[in-house]
Amino acid sequence: MDQLKPKPANSMPLTPLTLLERAAIVYGECPSIVYKAITYTWADTHRRCLQIASSLTSLGIVRGDVVSVVAPNVPAAYELHFAAPMSGAVLNNINIRLDPRTISILLRHSESKLVFVYYRLSSLVLQAISLLPADYPRPILVLITDNEYDYDHITPSEFLKALAPPELALADNNTKPSDEFLTTYEEMVESGDPGYRWIRPECEWDPIVLNYTSGTTSSPKGVVHCHRGSYITTMDALTDWSVPKQPVYLWTLPMFHSNGWSFTWGMAAVGGTNVCLKKFDGATIHAAIRAHNVTHMCAAPVVLSMLTTLTSDPGPLSWPVHILTGGSPPPAPILIRAEALGFIVGHGYGLTETGGVMVSCAWKRQWNDLPSLERARLRARQGVRTIALTDINIINPNTGQPVNRDGKSVGEIVLRGASIMLGYLKDPEGTSKCMGEDGWFRTGDLGVMHSDGYLEIKDRSKDIIISGGENISSVEVENVLYTYPAVSEVAVVAKNDEYWGETPCAFISLRKGLKEKPTERDIFEYCRAKMPHYMVPKRVVFKEDLPKTSTGKIQKYLLRDMANSLGMDKNRRVTSSFPSRL
Repeated sequence: MDQLKPKPANSMPLTPLTLLERAAIVYGECPSIVYKAITYTWADTHRRCLQIASSLTSLGIVRGDVVSVVAPNVPAAYELHFAAPMSGAVLNNINIRLDPRTISILLRHSESKLVFVYYRLSSLVLQAISLLPADYPRPILVLITDNEYDYDHITPSEFLKALAPPELALADNNTKPSDEFLTTYEEMVESGDPGYRWIRPECEWDPIVLNYTSGTTSSPKGVVHCHRGSYITTMDALTDWSVPKQPVYLWTLPMFHSNGWSFTWGMAAVGGTNVCLKKFDGATIHAAIRAHNVTHMCAAPVVLSMLTTLTSDPGPLSWPVHILTGGSPPPAPILIRAEALGFIVGHGYGLTETGGVMVSCAWKRQWNDLPSLERARLRARQGVRTIALTDINIINPNTGQPVNRDGKSVGEIVLRGASIMLGYLKDPEGTSKCMGEDGWFRTGDLGVMHSDGYLEIKDRSKDIIISGGENISSVEVENVLYTYPAVSEVAVVAKNDEYWGETPCAFISLRKGLKEKPTERDIFEYCRAKMPHYMVPKRVVFKEDLPKTSTGKIQKYLLRDMANSLGMDKNRRVTSSFPSRL
C-alpha cells in the first residue's frame, strides 16, 4: 500500500466554491435569495456569480488580489462570497459599523485592489479613502445599488444624484461621490460572461478570505483562511446543527462576521433559501419569519433580546425555528422566553480565527425533562468540540498541562483542527505566538471544563468585551479615554447586560485640582466623537482611586464586580443591529 500515492483524480483542492455549481444543477429552479420584491433561483445565483467573477477579471483582478466589501446583508454581499474567489481574489468583508479611520487602516493593511460599497455607506468609504496617504494607490470603487429602486442599470453618477442623502453631496476632498465610482454592481453583472471558466485554487491551502478581528484599529489582525479550511468548516457547521435540505435561512447574523459563520457557503450545499435583511428590529424579524416560513437563523444574543422583549406580544410560532447564537452566554430569562415562543436555541463558541462555531452545546435528550432554569444553565455553556475539530482542551497557561475537570479550575482554551486559520496577515510574530510548536491554537480565552466534558468560558484573557455580537477591546477604549485632559487613570471592563450580553463600563480617576470636573455625559460625547458608537461605554463611574495590586496593576476583576452591582443602563438602543444610515 505504501506505493499508492495521491494523483490528480483523488487530490483536487477542496473549496466551498464547488457547492454553488452543484446547487445550480440540483436546486436550479428553487429560490436561492429573497430580498424585498426580488427572488433569485440557484441557477440565477450561479450565473450572476460567474458574471461578476468575469467582470472582476476584466478589471484586472488576478489571483491573490484582495477584493473588499462594505455592505449589509443584501444579495450582492451574499453573491460575492462565491464571485470574488471565483476570480481568484481573496474576499475581505469589512464591518460596516467601523469608523472611517479604522476602515482606512484595514484597506491599506490588506492592500485591497477593489471595494464594493453599498450606496448608503458611500460617505463612510469615501472618508476612509481620503485618509489614505496621498501617494497610496486608490482601490477601484464599485457601487452596490438597491433593487427597491428601479435604478439598477444606470451609472453611479445618475444613481447617487437621484438617491443620495444630503450628507453624500460632497466628499472630504470636495469631489462628487459619484465621480469616485467606476461602475455599479449590476452593470458588472450585465457585462460579465455567464460562461466564464472560474479560477480554481491551485492548492487547497490557497487563501479564500481575509477577515479582520474587531477592536484592532491600531494594530489590525487580518485572519487568513484557506479554501480547504473554509470547506471543512462549512460541512461541519451544517452537520453539527443538523441543517436539513432546503431550509429557509434568515440573515440576521451579519455576513461580515466570519462570513456568516460559513453559512453563506453552507446554504448552497443544502439548497437553502437565503432571506436577506439589511436592517431589522424584533418586529421585523417576527414578520419575516412568518412571511417566508423561516426555519433557521443565526444571531448574537442581542437578537434574542429583540425577539423576546417586544412591547406587543407576537404570539407563539406555528412551527419551530432554530436559532444558533454565539458570543456571551444568553441570560436564562431570555432563553426561557425564547423557548416559550417556539424558538429552539443552540449555543456555540468560535473565533474569527476558527472561521465559525467550533464548540457547541450538544444537547442531550434527557435534559429536556429538567426544569427550565436548569435547562437554561446547561444551554448557556459553550459545550464540546464539533466533529471537524480534532481536539480541544483547557490548559494551565504556565505549565501547558490540562486543568482538572471540576468546573472550577480555570485555564486557557486551546484548539487544534483543520478549520484553524492559516495565520495573521503580515504578522508572523502574532501567528507564532498563538500557534506554537506544541501544536495548539491558543485562543486567549479562559474557561473551565466540567466533569461531563463540556466547557464554559469564564473570562477573556485579553479583556475583550462582547457586546451585541461585536468584540470590543477594552484597551482601545481606554487609550481613547486617556486622551481626555481631565483623566488620570481609567479602566474599562465588561458589565453584564440582559439585552446586549455585555457593555463597556468605564471607571475613571480624575486629575487632582480640577476647577471643573467632567460629567458622565461629557465622557459619552467625547467617546462618540472618537470611536465607533458601539464601543462607547454605556456607564461611566468616577472614583477617587482605582483598586490596584501591590505592584500597581489595576485589579479589573474587582471593577467587574462593581460594574455588575450597578443598576441597569438607561436609554439602551434596541431598535436595530445595523447603523441608522442604512
